[in-house]
Amino acid sequence: MHHADPPSLPEEVRPYLDELVQRSTAVCGPHLRSIFAVGSIALDDYRHGRSDIDVTMVVDPTLPAPAVHELAESLTHPTLPCPAAGLELVVYGSDFTASPSGNAGYLLNLNTGPMLPPCADFDSSGAQSFWYVIDRSIAYQSGRLLAGEPVRQVLTAPTQHDLFTALAASVREHSTAEGHLNDNRVLNGCRSAVFCRTGRWLPKRKAAQSIATSEAGFRSLVEAAVQSFERPRSAALPLPTAEVRTFLNWVAERVADAAKAA
Repeated sequence: MHHADPPSLPEEVRPYLDELVQRSTAVCGPHLRSIFAVGSIALDDYRHGRSDIDVTMVVDPTLPAPAVHELAESLTHPTLPCPAAGLELVVYGSDFTASPSGNAGYLLNLNTGPMLPPCADFDSSGAQSFWYVIDRSIAYQSGRLLAGEPVRQVLTAPTQHDLFTALAASVREHSTAEGHLNDNRVLNGCRSAVFCRTGRWLPKRKAAQSIATSEAGFRSLVEAAVQSFERPRSAALPLPTAEVRTFLNWVAERVADAAKAA
């Protein structure tokens, strides 16, 4: 099985990702098709102490269900100590990823690590699908291969309809403020707005720079969000809730306009 070139990954997480690949290969054997990083690692925006490690895995649908549970046990922190804020791992069957979908569709959604509420979910039927649709779009554009087959050989991009539906749901979720840091709400909004303009996923801080430059009315809020994002999660700066909500309403309008034009 092909393995990634370690220098292409952030040095703080290379040994961890290598061990994750080894453990996954040991559990899944020939059923393992591909492992790739998404999120901040894929977009070259990983910040140690702030970012999660986001990993997607594609397996043959013939992988026995007990092996999926064994995989979760093998990778759960602290059985495999996570050096980042947390690991967000999603495992899909290759039959699901072969076609575009607006569903969550996973075999396993594992959240684990020192700063994440633990979760090991094996049933995607009740999941909020927008997280997974957006991650698959980012993966198709920029997924960083860790092992196995190239990303675009095992993953199909979401349709524009499904993607804009997911973006709208994401903005609504971040507008509630529940469970999300204010800086991350703003930066995710920047990234969504820039995607609507360009059709490309940018790192959060580059997307923020683009919005701060083009939208003077939001510049101070966006710059404050970037300043906060540079700090550890536990030291995030307060941002004015009303201004955050106004900004996200503006982002929602951009998503709606882009969806109509698509």
